[in-house]
Amino acid sequence: MAAFGAVIEPTADGLRVVSDSLHPPRMPIDARNSGTTLRLLAGVAALLDGSTTLSGDASLQKRPMGPLLEALTSLGARGSSVSGDGRPPIEVEGVLRGGRVSLSGSISSQFLSSLLIACPLAANPSEIRVLPPRRSEPYVEVTRQMVRAFGVEIVVDEDAYLVPGGRTYHPTDVDIPGDFSSAAFPLVAAAITCGDVTVEGLDLGSPQGDRRIAQLLELFGARVDLVEDRMRVRSGDLTGQTVDVSNTPDLFPILAVLATQANGETRFVNGDHLRVKESDRIASTVAMLRALGARAEPTPDGCVVHGPASLHGAFIDARADHRVLMAAAIAGLAADDSVDISDPWCFRVSYPSFLDDMRALGALHAVVE
Repeated sequence: MAAFGAVIEPTADGLRVVSDSLHPPRMPIDARNSGTTLRLLAGVAALLDGSTTLSGDASLQKRPMGPLLEALTSLGARGSSVSGDGRPPIEVEGVLRGGRVSLSGSISSQFLSSLLIACPLAANPSEIRVLPPRRSEPYVEVTRQMVRAFGVEIVVDEDAYLVPGGRTYHPTDVDIPGDFSSAAFPLVAAAITCGDVTVEGLDLGSPQGDRRIAQLLELFGARVDLVEDRMRVRSGDLTGQTVDVSNTPDLFPILAVLATQANGETRFVNGDHLRVKESDRIASTVAMLRALGARAEPTPDGCVVHGPASLHGAFIDARADHRVLMAAAIAGLAADDSVDISDPWCFRVSYPSFLDDMRALGALHAVVE
């Protein structure tokens, strides 16, 4: 964001952002392993008069961008893939005008979120129609809530989002809520190790889809207590379930680990979009479980896990996927020997304090080399 012209200063309890005049960056933007950064900034770049190049690491360069690039082009900007395959690096040139566009909802909600953030600043209104199946819709509601906080209301009319044009965002103060996606890892750790973990700083009324971790842990049989801004989880008699992950793809790897310690069969369904995350998350999660000694089979839209399993030490290839790495680390707490994991620092992309938190909870032998 600094490369786009924003001034960001740390304060005693957060960040102060001033962005009176944004401009295309002078150098390409390296989003590293963050699909969210790449996709949201593509929308920002489409508002600016000039060209912006955005790229990322080898993993990010495998992730699809075509539907978003096509939508930006239909709305008056120009978006293209440098290699022509619809994947990063990409070039985006403004200026976004608004209009009507249809967008696939089956790959990533981040495409829609990018448009919902950018389109209010286009000269004309926009109508964005989302084609089924629509995945990860709670993330879109998080975006609408944030846009509303900055003074713009986006109306939902069945399968279309009606975005006013010619608007200006009004500066405001924002409290960033705790992240249920990250909280899931220590909470599942408690459920599979006879532990007792409380996570604070959560907004139990948040539209975050991964807030469902509380309900899912209860369904599996863990003991869950919700009080104000905190969630406490203790172990219980775990039983396999059928879990629809269409709106909670980030929970899939850690729920699969939970399933290894549950009695009976757990089936994960409606997760075909898991194949275009930081890794093919179905393949990488199943490979991780099998390496640890669990019985798991991939399916076209998820996997089947048979439990309970006696997990053993192993080497896990995280495939540069932060959620697979963290899920494998939690599984290691229930294994009979050490678990070694590749790409040891990739957890930083979403949960920088993960290692410190795990050590504080008793994972005393967590070591990164």
